[in-house]
Amino acid sequence: MSLNAPGKAHLDDIELENEIADLERRLAQAKAKRQQLPSHSHPPLSKTPLSSTTLTIPNHFLLLLSDSALPLGSFAFSSGLESYLAHQKSVFCQPASFAANFLPLSISSYASTTLPFVLAAHRDPSLPSLAALDDVLDASIVCTVGRRASVAQGRALLSIWERSFDGCVAAAARGSGGEGGGEGGGEGGGEGEGEDRGGGGAAEALREFSALLRKSTTAAPSSSSSSSSARGEPVDGGGGDEPPAVAAHLAPLFGAICALVGLGLEQTAYVFMLGHVKALVSAAVRAGMFGPYQAQKTLASGTVQGLITAMIEREWHTRVEEAGQNVPVMDLWVGRHEVLYSRIFNS
Repeated sequence: MSLNAPGKAHLDDIELENEIADLERRLAQAKAKRQQLPSHSHPPLSKTPLSSTTLTIPNHFLLLLSDSALPLGSFAFSSGLESYLAHQKSVFCQPASFAANFLPLSISSYASTTLPFVLAAHRDPSLPSLAALDDVLDASIVCTVGRRASVAQGRALLSIWERSFDGCVAAAARGSGGEGGGEGGGEGGGEGEGEDRGGGGAAEALREFSALLRKSTTAAPSSSSSSSSARGEPVDGGGGDEPPAVAAHLAPLFGAICALVGLGLEQTAYVFMLGHVKALVSAAVRAGMFGPYQAQKTLASGTVQGLITAMIEREWHTRVEEAGQNVPVMDLWVGRHEVLYSRIFNS
């Protein structure tokens, strides 16, 4: 006996209601089980991990300034390594000898001669301080080859600031309401001393410093410029017996720019020293001492980390008047680079 249409529809409704009731019962059981689980099994998710602009600006520039691709021209300099290898022919240079002998000497030498200037410029990036630090460093460098390398990299960094970073930092400062490491926010997001430095004043100091440099170079006699260019030396300008207004060494400019973009003092010192180590290891690879994997192993080693940290602690309170070469033989290696019969680096 077949059911009529209304009766069949009624049975379908009953089955559907039963199915819904069964699903609701199973859902209630699942919810009860979830409530019995430990609370740490479902940690709350952060809503916006990078919500603070004042946090991301310094971190962003930290990565940019520590990038090996930053066009400072460091790849052209071996920091005395090529000359060291040429004068150590009797010693078979292996990766172990590089990390145990030359690398610690180079790091110590670089820290004692330049790191106090980086720290001083970061603490006070004003134009009078920056120009004075540049002048003191220019007078304290004995080795002409080392001085030329420092000036070349410093002017390259100043060009990077003018052409790439200046507008971006100003725009970021306007977007964040002038807080943090932008042009209107001073130290902000870094680890600074809590002083109101005025990021806009630091940026203006760099612009005035660049103007002084251009004035010095354009005032140089054409004959002096052509002869210096032919030798591959930076043109100092000034004309005659007059010294140039500024030389634009790397260390003070690096400290001032790091302060302006919001990097802390310890971050600035570590990035500066790590950049030297990375350039040195890269030079060792191109000199054939070891390959790229050994290079990364050296950079990642606790030895390098410990050396950098120790040098920062050693030079933390060193005044620029007390800065100087503590590895005299390093100046000999760097200075004799130009007399090598053949070489692959500028210095």
